[in-house]
Amino acid sequence: MIDQFIQHIQNNLSFLKKAKLLIAVSGGIDSIVLTHLLHKLEFTFSLAHVNYQLRNQESDQDMLFVKDFGTGLQTPVFIHTVDTESYAAKNKLSIQMAAREIRYQWFDSLLQKHKYDFILTAHHLDDDIETFFINLNRSSGLKGLTGIPQQNDKIIRPLLAFSRDEILEYAQLNKLTWREDASNATSKYLRNKIRHQLAPILEDINPDFKKAFSKSQKHLKESQALVDDYILSIKPKIWKVHNDLVYISLKKLLNLSNVKAIIYELLKNYGFTEWNDINDLITAQSGKQVFSKTHSLLKDREFLVLSQKENGEKKIEKRLVDKEFNIKNFKYKIETVDFQKIDLGVKDVEYIDKSKINFPLFVRKWQKGDYFYPLGIKGKKKLSDFFIDLKLSRLEKEKIWLLCDAQNKIIWVIDKRLDNRFKITKNTTKIIKITSQDEKNS
Repeated sequence: MIDQFIQHIQNNLSFLKKAKLLIAVSGGIDSIVLTHLLHKLEFTFSLAHVNYQLRNQESDQDMLFVKDFGTGLQTPVFIHTVDTESYAAKNKLSIQMAAREIRYQWFDSLLQKHKYDFILTAHHLDDDIETFFINLNRSSGLKGLTGIPQQNDKIIRPLLAFSRDEILEYAQLNKLTWREDASNATSKYLRNKIRHQLAPILEDINPDFKKAFSKSQKHLKESQALVDDYILSIKPKIWKVHNDLVYISLKKLLNLSNVKAIIYELLKNYGFTEWNDINDLITAQSGKQVFSKTHSLLKDREFLVLSQKENGEKKIEKRLVDKEFNIKNFKYKIETVDFQKIDLGVKDVEYIDKSKINFPLFVRKWQKGDYFYPLGIKGKKKLSDFFIDLKLSRLEKEKIWLLCDAQNKIIWVIDKRLDNRFKITKNTTKIIKITSQDEKNS
C-alpha cells in the first residue's frame, strides 16, 4: 500500500508535502495507519484527539493510547475532553451530530491558533460507500451521491482511495496496534447496518464491487461538475443580491428547461428539505413562504426572495449611536458641518437640522404603528403604508432600520426617506451630515 499511497499523494495531494498538518486521531486502525504512513514519509504533523466521554473507561483508554502513540512518534498531541451528552442535550442535537460539531469546531480553533495548513482525517473507500447508501436512503440529489469529497476547504482525506481491507493489510504487515471501538461491531446505527449487512451482499454479487463503485462515483462527480458549470452560467441571469436579500426572477427562471432541478441546485445549500412546497411557490400567491432552519424563501410577485433568518438582531430594541454606526455591511458616519460645506448633489449623504434633534440618537428596527412625516409629502404617514407605496416585500420590510432621537421621533427611515420635521432650511446653521459606505466595496 505504501507505493500506491506515495503515488496517490504525488498525483493528487502533492501540496501536502510542504504543509503543516493536523491529523485527527481516534486511536482506531484508520487514523493510526494514516499517521504511520505520513510519519514514514517524513511529513510535518501533529495529532488531535477528542475524548467524547461516551464509553466510560474505554474513552479514557483511547485518549491515553493516542497520547502514548504521539510520544512514540515524538510529535505533539492535542487532547480535548468534552461531555458530549450534555452538549447534545443543550443544543438539541443527536449524539453523532453533536460529536461532529464538537470536533470540527475544535479542529478549526487549533488550525487558527497554531497556524496549521490542513486537517487530515482517515476516511476511506468503505466510508465513502456507506455515505453513498446513507444519502441514497435520504432521497439525496446528485451531489449527495458523489460521496465524501477528498478535499473540503481545509479538510483533506488522503485515504479515500483505499479500502478497509488494504488498510488492515498494511496495519498487520507493519505490526501496528490500535484501539477497537466496540460500537462499530453493532448494527445499532444505519452506517453499521450498511457495513455489516449490505456491503457483504454486494461483494458477494460482484467481488470487484469496490472498484466498480469507484468508477461509477467518478462518473457521478463528472456529471455533478457539468451541472455546477451550467448553474454557474445561468445564475447571473436569474439571481440578484440586494441588501442581503437574494431575488430569483421567476420570469427568467420559467424560460429555462428543468426548472425543478435548477431550483434544487440553486437552493440545496440553504437547508431546505420541503422541495414540493418550494416548487409550489412558483405558482403560489404573493406572500407565501417556505422555511429552513437558517433561511426563508418568499414568493413576492415576480420573484422568489431568499433571506437568512435573523440571528438575535430583532432582540435589540435600541442601539445608541454617536459618531458612527453599522447596519449589516454598511457603515454610517455622523458629523457636524457648517451650512457652507454641504453639497446636496452627493450620493449616499443625508443632511439634518441639528437644532431640531433631541440627543442622544439611536437606531432600531421599525415596529407596527410607527409613523413619520415623509420628506416631500404633506402630513404624517404610517410606515406600513409607506412600505406599501415602495412595494417592499415582507423580507425587505423586516430589514428596515430607523434613526430616531431621544423622544423616539423618526428622523430617517434609513436609506429610504428623511422625516420632513428634520430637514434643513435657509435658517439652518448647524447641520448633521450622515455619510453611508458599503464596507464590501471599501
